[in-house]
Amino acid sequence: MLSPKRVKFRKKQRGTSDAPAHRGITIAFGDYGLVALEPKWITARQIEAARVAMTRHIKRGGQVWIRIFPDMPFTKKPADTRQGKGKGNPEGWVAVVRPGMVMFEMGGVDEELAKNALKLAAAKLPIKTKFVIKRSVTE
Repeated sequence: MLSPKRVKFRKKQRGTSDAPAHRGITIAFGDYGLVALEPKWITARQIEAARVAMTRHIKRGGQVWIRIFPDMPFTKKPADTRQGKGKGNPEGWVAVVRPGMVMFEMGGVDEELAKNALKLAAAKLPIKTKFVIKRSVTE
């Protein structure tokens, strides 16, 4: 599963992610992409589940790019613990996804196969998504 090798700080504040994305909004590597339509934290497990679903559907043909990385730790307090006494321990890693971000890209396959594969990946994610196609300058 994806996680950073090292981080400067063990714990981070939650922050807000309602605003639309400014970076990572264009298809840069492949021909087809999966774009987020709402803000959410995507866990490393969800990213991995989506990746496995896509690569199995295209039967390891073509190429898949993951454009999000879970670099933010999230914490949890143990069950049956009273409030207070500080922040909980780091539990896992999440990627902060904003509306308009391209999360996954795919290339080297035809449009119908890519659409079905990205639809399977979208089913593994907790947000609404949209399938997009990279258009050349001549079109």
